[in-house]
Amino acid sequence: MLWPGTLIGAGAGFAIASIPGAMLGALLGQALDRRLHLQSWAHLREKLGGRPALRNDELLFVLLGRLAKCDGRVVDGHIQQARQEMLALEMNEPSRRRAIAAFNRGKSGNDRLRGYLRRLSNQPHAAEGVLRACWRMVWADGRAGHQERALLAQWGKWLGWTTHQVQALAHDYEPQKRPLGNSVTSYQDALRLLGVSATTEPEQIKRAYRRLLSRHHPDKIAGSGATVSQVREATEKTRELHSAYTLIRQRRDFR
Repeated sequence: MLWPGTLIGAGAGFAIASIPGAMLGALLGQALDRRLHLQSWAHLREKLGGRPALRNDELLFVLLGRLAKCDGRVVDGHIQQARQEMLALEMNEPSRRRAIAAFNRGKSGNDRLRGYLRRLSNQPHAAEGVLRACWRMVWADGRAGHQERALLAQWGKWLGWTTHQVQALAHDYEPQKRPLGNSVTSYQDALRLLGVSATTEPEQIKRAYRRLLSRHHPDKIAGSGATVSQVREATEKTRELHSAYTLIRQRRDFR
């Protein structure tokens, strides 16, 4: 991969001293690339503009924020889905703060994402995980609009996926015709679903929720070769778990 500093250095060196200058300029440019962690032209533009380049753990939440704001308004379902992704990734507090900042950054729509996603295309499993998380965010408000589908098709292209492959993932997360999390109708139902009691400490409740979320997470099910029906069931289960956890958290007043 030819990095921006390397190219600029080689070009400037060639203009000054022909081939020897290009070689020296390329070496100096490469050193600059490494020092500033420049991996694409997007990184260089961000450095020049004062915006920090995205870390790998921030990219996903920038994408999710962009999708949430795509139709003009971020609703509570989008916020809940972002929180669910953080919990599924078992993020610690510093990571959660970065994720929240990245989500808000994504809502602005100012980041050029092509370079980041093209680099991620070399990691097929990670690329698929990103697309699946994006579809979960799209369906968080119960519908998938034209703009959201178009964005995902473009991102999928940069990740090396065809439009058909990207759209096929949508069916794994499309909400069923029944109400979301309909088995959680009361506080007692929520406690029963998480396997805790009214006196269980908040930290134990969080651990129980994370354990169940990890066990039933759609990405984990999909990665084991499950059918579309099984992935949908897992998606509904995670929604029910999230509804239960939200209800308990609000009743017990903890974060």
